[in-house]
Amino acid sequence: MEKLIELLPLIIPVIIIQMILIVYALIVLKNTSKVRGDSKLLWVFIIIFLNLIGPIVFLIYGRVENDISSEDV
Repeated sequence: MEKLIELLPLIIPVIIIQMILIVYALIVLKNTSKVRGDSKLLWVFIIIFLNLIGPIVFLIYGRVENDISSEDV
């Protein structure tokens, strides 16, 4: 238990970054009209269940480059 308390200052920032990435990736997914693989539901599962890696994979690979949403116009 003492070891866990020592590691807590390192774990908390990672958890905060993970939550921010997940929320940001889900917001981007919601506002994106096209995604690779044509399944937004699949990307939701990837973002949520792959924790830290899922949002990064979506933000790098999942979005289609020429996507112009109505908010950009």
